[in-house]
Amino acid sequence: MTAVLFDFSGTLFRIESTGSWLRAVVDEAELMMDERELAEKARALEEAGALPGGAYPVRLPEELAGLWEVRDRSAEQHRAAYTGLSRQVPLPDPALHDALYDRHMTPAAWAPYPDAAEVLRTLRERGVGVGVVSNIGWDLRPVFRAHGLAPYIDAYVLSYEHGIQKPDPRLFAAACAELGADPKDVLMVGDDRRADGGAAALGCGVHFVDHRPVTDRPDALLPVLGLVGRAA
Repeated sequence: MTAVLFDFSGTLFRIESTGSWLRAVVDEAELMMDERELAEKARALEEAGALPGGAYPVRLPEELAGLWEVRDRSAEQHRAAYTGLSRQVPLPDPALHDALYDRHMTPAAWAPYPDAAEVLRTLRERGVGVGVVSNIGWDLRPVFRAHGLAPYIDAYVLSYEHGIQKPDPRLFAAACAELGADPKDVLMVGDDRRADGGAAALGCGVHFVDHRPVTDRPDALLPVLGLVGRAA
């Protein structure tokens, strides 16, 4: 393999819990919510699917269904979709809905999986190109910089910057082109079998990991090094 593409959320990084997300915003706004109310609102927000990178909606409101399907094609659509879901849950101050969206874009809201640095660093040492291909509505580069992983990334291909989203093969093709790699010599690593599996249409190899909490998935990325090694 001459290059490896990684998904972002659920693959290299994991978003904080819904409870932590809500608590951070409530504290920042200096609002008073007791623990019971905070837990109840966090559960409701999780059911609504309001946290980007978190659980999908249990029930998608009909008025948001169309927007949900194309949410990753622009920054405006991404914000509208997720704040629309958030607003299904009444909060003490309506301004919290936008504050919650803003919070999820901060490096503090994300944690890298324990083996991410080792895998990315080793690929760099082997001379293997590394790209991040993400369905997303905002610039994730500051997250990589803040967590010290930016030096290992050669290209970022983000859906909202291209107006297309995975599994559209054009997004993976753009990443391969940026890395100067033949798709047949590229491995795509992700947690979404439909979205990330779209790379197979180009002839890329595909490897899946489970989208689990950081503490429950210490070494799922390490097999990538073996796959690249065997294919080299």
